[in-house]
Amino acid sequence: MLNKKLILKKTHDFSAVKNPKMVVVFIHGIAADSSSFTRAIQYLEGTKSLQEARFVSFDLLGAGGSQHSDDLNYDYKEQLEALHNSIEKLRIGDAPLVLVGHSMGTLIVTRYADTYKKSVKKLILISPPVYTERDLDNPAFAAGMKLFQDAVAVKNRKILEEKSFKNSISKIVLNRRNYKVLSELKTPAVLIYGNLDQFIAAYNIPGVLKANPKYLTAIKTEGRHGVSRDKYTKMVGILEEVLNAETV
Repeated sequence: MLNKKLILKKTHDFSAVKNPKMVVVFIHGIAADSSSFTRAIQYLEGTKSLQEARFVSFDLLGAGGSQHSDDLNYDYKEQLEALHNSIEKLRIGDAPLVLVGHSMGTLIVTRYADTYKKSVKKLILISPPVYTERDLDNPAFAAGMKLFQDAVAVKNRKILEEKSFKNSISKIVLNRRNYKVLSELKTPAVLIYGNLDQFIAAYNIPGVLKANPKYLTAIKTEGRHGVSRDKYTKMVGILEEVLNAETV
């Protein structure tokens, strides 16, 4: 039975200090769970300059330990509601909030920042799918999406038939407002992506940066789609900037 109040399963919550000066929340991508960030979080928590930060990860609805139900639509409305309820439960007070998303998770945290405006200090978008309307109407793009689903099926073929996967693709990943929301975002965001990533339409990144130069910057690495070392090591400097801004 679906709970009345949507909430996400918290899978990690740690700070080395009693009163952290920054809270970093991690949101994973499609066909995955919060374990996508395990190595990244271990690395960041072991970084001396980030000892005053609190690191938290959640499973999205339909993933890991969070709610799975045929009553769920697995759309933006539900995922954002559950994420907001979960962040509220953290009781972070005045500490700046940084949201880190991977793949589909970047779309969710971007939409969250756009919805809740000033509540998010910074976004870190790892391997963000940057699809334009032209892409979505292109048969070649549909073929590319088929390749992505084939890659998912190699690990778990059954997931292709799950409502959570199918609706996440149609209602979130292929949502036609995604590019517009990112290009008009008013929250500072850093896009981190690998030059070998075949899933994100990286050829659109220069365009979205040009459309929103005040709030968007990007870091390109030598890597593919996953949350690999080439990406999470780049997060240190970004998080240090947030912490240093709070101590000035």
